[in-house]
Amino acid sequence: MAFRWRYLNAAGDQVDGPDEQFEDQQQAEDWFSAEWQLLRATGVDAVTLLDDDHEVYGPMSLHEA
Repeated sequence: MAFRWRYLNAAGDQVDGPDEQFEDQQQAEDWFSAEWQLLRATGVDAVTLLDDDHEVYGPMSLHEA
């Protein structure tokens, strides 16, 4: 198992982002907690957490509701 993030723009299309992989969900979420503002500043509008190719949850907006 490898957890990673899928990055999306405002239209919901996949965009490039850091190619990080994590051993478990907690590591992935901890990394995201530290990096989400930088991701938003570089044009990422939402993320989906993946476990291999299976969606765990998301898309989750990086903008305030």
